[in-house]
Amino acid sequence: MANKRDLKKDINYVLGDIIEAVYLWQVHNPEADKKASEEIITDAINTFDNLMVRVNERKVENYSAHFKAVREDLEKNAIELIEKVNSL
Repeated sequence: MANKRDLKKDINYVLGDIIEAVYLWQVHNPEADKKASEEIITDAINTFDNLMVRVNERKVENYSAHFKAVREDLEKNAIELIEKVNSL
């Protein structure tokens, strides 16, 4: 069974690393338009908020399946955000 604390840490680290990558891109490209990069940061923060709400749900019948679904959504969203970062 997935540990709730570990899942929260994974969400924090993965999305934090994506945001950090965007900030590094902004530092290395000061003349570039920052609109697309700011949208990626906003998407990452919204994803973080949504996943944390789901992790903290109390009325769940099967915690293992619930945490597995949250982890899969984290992976899917992280891949999408990374693709956006790579396209900057």
